[in-house]
Amino acid sequence: LCPQVPELEKATVRIQQPERVMGIIRSIKEQGMNKLQVISDFDMTLSRFGCNGRRCPTSHNILDNSRVISDDGKKKLKDLLHYYYPIEIDPNRTLEEKRPLMVEWWTRAHELLSQQKIQKGDIAQIVRESDVMLRDGFNELFDQLHKYNVPLFIFSAGVGDILEEVIRQANVFYSNVNVVSNYMDFDDNGVLTHFKGPLIHTYNKNNSVLQGSEYFQQLSTRTSIILLGDSMGDLTMADGVPSVENILKIGFLNDKVEERRGKYLDAYDIVLESDETLDVVNGILRYVLIE
Repeated sequence: LCPQVPELEKATVRIQQPERVMGIIRSIKEQGMNKLQVISDFDMTLSRFGCNGRRCPTSHNILDNSRVISDDGKKKLKDLLHYYYPIEIDPNRTLEEKRPLMVEWWTRAHELLSQQKIQKGDIAQIVRESDVMLRDGFNELFDQLHKYNVPLFIFSAGVGDILEEVIRQANVFYSNVNVVSNYMDFDDNGVLTHFKGPLIHTYNKNNSVLQGSEYFQQLSTRTSIILLGDSMGDLTMADGVPSVENILKIGFLNDKVEERRGKYLDAYDIVLESDETLDVVNGILRYVLIE
């Protein structure tokens, strides 16, 4: 496919239109690193979906499963998950159908969490005790982007305080990393009282929650985009970019692979099936930034 990016030959890679994709990659390289920005989801995109045959936690799960949540709270959060998660990933429901249900899920979960007297000072320990793992190759990804001053925008429907701590503990929270997510609000005693708005869920990761965000305006010269996601809702994450010349969309298909393959291949330029690494992303960046 492309001798310069041998990673694209991996068995996990599926590409519907190889010529088109190679054209985008070459075009991003020609435009150069000063024109590039990376926009990425966090949970199950930068973090791993599974490890040792078990599901890895999302930033919400890290909280839900932690010792600071009561058994009753854990049960209620699990009930919400069992009810709403199948709706979230159902390929036969429209986004219009899903959106109000996602708002309902996130709102109910955040209300439950806000009743748990979570301490701001406990967050580092909660993350340390969790099973969260960043994908193999995360060091190279964050290091390269930092080294070449390529902005990394992490747009997450998870919990900002938690995922920032994950990145911090991995020692890759560099100055070029910006996060938009759901953040906690603590009272003067450092106890969680509620979540700050606007609520970000799987299917509103677009301009509607970036109102007044200067971020993309300041980066208006960064017209080449590499977008990383793992859900249909991640495809709109670059909608706030004022002018896009090249966009390469890379999708991690982690779950229900057979059932969802067609949809992902139509929507993403490159689909990575059950691939727990960032090899392909790093291979493309190596070609774009270095050679």
